[in-house]
Amino acid sequence: MEMRAFGRTGLTVSVLGFGCGAVGGLMVRGSSADQERAIGQAIDAGINYFDTAVQYGDGLSETHLGQVLAKLKPANAIVGTKVRVPSSAFGRIRDVVTQSLDASLQRLGMDHVAIFHLHNPITVNGGGESLSVAQVLHEVAPAFEALRAAGKIRFPGITAIGDTDALHAVVDSGAFQSAQVSYNMLNPSAARPLPADYPAQDYGRLFDHTVAAGVGVVGIRVLAAGALTGVAERHPIASPPPEPIGSALSYGTDLERARRLMPLVTEGFASSLAEAATRYAISHPAMGTILVGMATVEEFEASLAAVLKGPLSAEALARVESLSKGFVGEGR
Repeated sequence: MEMRAFGRTGLTVSVLGFGCGAVGGLMVRGSSADQERAIGQAIDAGINYFDTAVQYGDGLSETHLGQVLAKLKPANAIVGTKVRVPSSAFGRIRDVVTQSLDASLQRLGMDHVAIFHLHNPITVNGGGESLSVAQVLHEVAPAFEALRAAGKIRFPGITAIGDTDALHAVVDSGAFQSAQVSYNMLNPSAARPLPADYPAQDYGRLFDHTVAAGVGVVGIRVLAAGALTGVAERHPIASPPPEPIGSALSYGTDLERARRLMPLVTEGFASSLAEAATRYAISHPAMGTILVGMATVEEFEASLAAVLKGPLSAEALARVESLSKGFVGEGR
C-alpha cells in the first residue's frame, strides 16, 4: 500500500482510506461479520485511515467502527470523525461541537481522534445550514483548538463543500490541517481549470491552496456517490442516490455522463469504470488518502485492487480530459 504525507501534520496515511459512510452502507447496515472482515483485510493491506461521522446512521457507523477496532487492535489506526452544527444551534457553536465530539468518542470507545472535520457547508455569508467564513474562523476554529488543547483531537479539518471563495479563504487561513475535497472524473476542478460552460462547480484549483497551506487532503465522492460505476442498480443496503456534490444537480445526470466515460474501459485503460475512477483520484500528488463508498466486502476488495494498480497513466488521464470535454455546454 502506498503511503503519503498528510499535509504538514506529520501523519503518513495510506492512499486508500477506509470510508465508513452511509452511502455504501457497510459500516451502518452491514453485518458485524462483514464489517470485521473488511476492516481486517484493510489492516492487513496497510490501510491506516478510518473515516466516520455521527451523521452516518445516527452514530451507528462510529459504534461499529469502534467495536471492530477494539477487537482487532491495529497498531497505527488514524481515525477521523465529524460534526455538523444544526442552524438552530448556530448561537452556541462551541457547546454543540464539544458535546458532539464527546458523544462520538464514547461511541468509538476512544479518548481522542486524530482528525475532527466540520461537516457543514461553508459559504461567504452563511445562510441555511451553511456557516459563514467568519463563523468558521472566529467560532468553529477556536472551539476546535480548545478540543485540541484538551487532547481530544490532534488536527482540525473541514469538509470542503460550499462556496469556492469561502473554501479558499478558510484553507488559506491555516486554521485547519485537513480538508475533505470532492474530486472525480466528472469534476476535476480542484486540480485544473475547467473549460468555459463546464457543467460543474468550479473549485478553483483548490489543491493549489491546500498544498500552499500544508493542508492534508481526503478525497471524497471519488465514485460520485456511485454514479462512476456506470451502473444504476444499488446494493440493498446502500442508501438511495444522494444529492450530487459539485457535479450535476441530479444523480441521473451524473450517471449518464459517467457512462460516456466508458471508452476508458473499452480502450483498455482500466478493467471497469469504477477502477478508472478510483485510480484517477489517486493520480494527483496533492491527494493524501481517498474514500470509496462500499456496501460489501467484495466492493472494498475491488477498491483495494484498483488502488494497488497505481495511478492512471498520463495517456489515460489525457483520455479522461478529452472525453469530459464532451460535457461542455450542457446544463448541470
